[in-house]
Amino acid sequence: MTAIPSGRRVGLDFGTTNSVAAFAPAGEAPRLLPLEGPDGPTDLFRSALCFWHDDDARGGVAVEAGPAAIHEYLEFPTDSRFLQSFKSVAASASFDTASVFNRRYRFEELGRLFLDKLAAHAGGTLDRIERLVIGRPVHFAGARPDEVLARQRYDAMFSGFAGEIHYVYEPLAAAFSYAARLDDPATVLVADFGGGTSDFSVVRVEAPGAAQRCVPLGHAGVGVAGDRFDQRIVDKLVLPHLGKGGKYRSFDKVLDISPGYFADFSDWSKLGLMRNRRTLDELERLRRSAVEPDAIGRMIAMIENELGFPLYEAVGRLKRELSGAPSATFRFTGGGVVIEQEVARQQFEGWIADDVKAMSDAVTRALERASVAEADIDRVFLTGGTSLVPAVRAVFTGRFGDERIASGGEMTSIAHGLALIAQQDDPSAWIA
Repeated sequence: MTAIPSGRRVGLDFGTTNSVAAFAPAGEAPRLLPLEGPDGPTDLFRSALCFWHDDDARGGVAVEAGPAAIHEYLEFPTDSRFLQSFKSVAASASFDTASVFNRRYRFEELGRLFLDKLAAHAGGTLDRIERLVIGRPVHFAGARPDEVLARQRYDAMFSGFAGEIHYVYEPLAAAFSYAARLDDPATVLVADFGGGTSDFSVVRVEAPGAAQRCVPLGHAGVGVAGDRFDQRIVDKLVLPHLGKGGKYRSFDKVLDISPGYFADFSDWSKLGLMRNRRTLDELERLRRSAVEPDAIGRMIAMIENELGFPLYEAVGRLKRELSGAPSATFRFTGGGVVIEQEVARQQFEGWIADDVKAMSDAVTRALERASVAEADIDRVFLTGGTSLVPAVRAVFTGRFGDERIASGGEMTSIAHGLALIAQQDDPSAWIA
């Protein structure tokens, strides 16, 4: 692995989909931390965990994270438990524990397992950190996010991982990264699109050499992002094959099947948790009473065979292809489900129209909180993978014009900005 100086100050973008770390050695430009994986070093560390039975492991269960978690899952999918997007439940009061092989894990326990594995793949370069600056959403994911609960869980997850621990809004960190490109003062709107949340910050960037280069003016966010777009695709293309919209018999009545199972199935943070005895027993009872039992049987098969990851990959491919072409084909096979369906970009944009509007409304709130008009924004910086979706980008080109839009470092700008903040003599001015 490439040797990295022990600056002992680190920026960590703990993301819903991917996590990225950057070192901030004193007097040097921050550098992304390469993390070892099955295919060699990588900057992007998938925010996922894989558990499997291993008699040599403590408690008889082994665990991996990041690319190694995907590798282990692909080796033995039916004998593994694969969890992804678990950051999405950080602020959920309804989430208590995740059941994995008869053991229950709290959020902070899952998070600490993830951190420990991330550090192990860093080859010791994340040991004895002096200052750790961590990104956090402006608005956590979930219908009714509990900010206090999320902070308590984050504190428990990161406790003891570094000497100093600070939290910074993710779009503010992206603004720090973008400011390094600017030579003149500017008022900047930063839009950060993650897997679970979309966050917006208005920042005044002063000229190089200013005592405080970035001055936060206002923030807003919404729990709608890439994972929500994925849910729309699963809802429209997959769930009709699994019984959504179907009915079941109860004595002499024919009733609608509850939408709860389908909502959980389309949520990456919950799908992996459905493989538990209670849920599977409930689904088996539903299958026996369903008007179309084979459809519920297919859902059971997909859960039992741990097909969440290949489904995630198929959905991701469709989104990427629709970002560059007017139409694409969705293909998925598994658990008795075979889907090959052409999807037009216009059709997809209709599915996500309400979500895109929610993002645009959050932009308006950020401007209002900053007491800044659209005309006062000199530059707009878009970051995060969902910023590449044409319908999302159109929100900003429509409101601010092409000439004010900038992008780049979609997956790494937040970690770079967090490392820059970690280098500051006093990072308190940017702490969330």
